[in-house]
Amino acid sequence: MDSVTLPDKLAAEIVDWSGVASTIRDRGRIDIEVPGAALRVAIDGPRAADPGAFAESLVGPLRVLGRPVVHIPAETFWRDAALRLEYGRTDLQSFANGWLDTDALRREVLVPVGPGGNGVFLPSLRDPLSNRATRDPPQVVEPGLILLISGELLLGRDLPFDYTIHLALSSAARRRRTPEEWQWTLPAYDDYSAAVDPLRSADVVLRYDDPAHPAIRIPPAARDSDRATARSGTVPSRRASEPA
Repeated sequence: MDSVTLPDKLAAEIVDWSGVASTIRDRGRIDIEVPGAALRVAIDGPRAADPGAFAESLVGPLRVLGRPVVHIPAETFWRDAALRLEYGRTDLQSFANGWLDTDALRREVLVPVGPGGNGVFLPSLRDPLSNRATRDPPQVVEPGLILLISGELLLGRDLPFDYTIHLALSSAARRRRTPEEWQWTLPAYDDYSAAVDPLRSADVVLRYDDPAHPAIRIPPAARDSDRATARSGTVPSRRASEPA
């Protein structure tokens, strides 16, 4: 499949899924027909795959299909730099498990737009570059909203996503395409692949080694217990000083 038509195909897949999710209430899926509820979609992938740009490519096709969309980059929910960088700027364990403020993302975004939520969410918390609070006003969920959360290492954190997309890169592609200043993070993705197994746990996997010709794969549905385990685990990343 070529990269031009991929967003349209995947947008249609998401909309189809949202239709299914709105009719299935006995397996923990969100009913988007309930006022204040949104379909919570994770766009997960390493920095080299640029999940934020991919999420942005879905916004237009989803709107063409008649769905309101909000894209939230996960990095706007990073912890304050004083906490995030407590063990240094290149600490692998902190990067894997401590940079993203999962409690804030859950509390301010995912839970309010989920079952029983109040339908009011915060579109961002902190500017990742300046480390200052963005002070964006809360937003109210529009009917049928699709909420895209893009970022790195999103799965395996017990975050309540309804639909997950993983942009998969081989180890060689990650090394080749990761900027020099981020090369120190590469072992965290190896640990993530082993512990979380996003190729199996994600609802959709895109083989992204060649971004001009990505391959889309929708894995067979994992057993509920296996999917729950994959989404609730913790990535056992190493400290920078520990051997590989």
